[in-house]
Amino acid sequence: MNRPEINPELDLILERVVPVKPAQVWKAWTTPEHLMKWFTPVPWETVACEIDLRPGGVFSTTMKSPEGDVMPASAGCYLEVVENERLVFTDALGPGYRPNAEPFMTAFVLMEPEGEGTRYVAIAKHADAEKRKKHEEMGFESGWGTVLDQLVAYVQGLGE
Repeated sequence: MNRPEINPELDLILERVVPVKPAQVWKAWTTPEHLMKWFTPVPWETVACEIDLRPGGVFSTTMKSPEGDVMPASAGCYLEVVENERLVFTDALGPGYRPNAEPFMTAFVLMEPEGEGTRYVAIAKHADAEKRKKHEEMGFESGWGTVLDQLVAYVQGLGE
């Protein structure tokens, strides 16, 4: 697994072995109708998703709170796409690599076969310690861990 350099003062990481194959994780991450089923911790929900799966292509989600408040994310873009292995996307750049005004993070989602499942590594890289701290306080570990559990349950429910 080709991991990026980690700076513990700026980056957050979640790593687990999950009981689904890398191709199943890939499909859940790269197909809007699948991603919308697991991407946001319940009781929140993802109500819109746009994916153009290529470097420079759009990655955008819209979330809705249990109270009905809608929170669109600024449209980000993919930086790297390696089927069944690696997704790298950022909100620092929009589609076509157009700079965004309020960048927050660059994310790496890494998948590697391990036994009957997948070694799953999610890394959130931040430009400064303040943004990292904010993401940690927002619940990075529990939130990203919860959505990984939701992804696994969803994929297992598909029976593929």
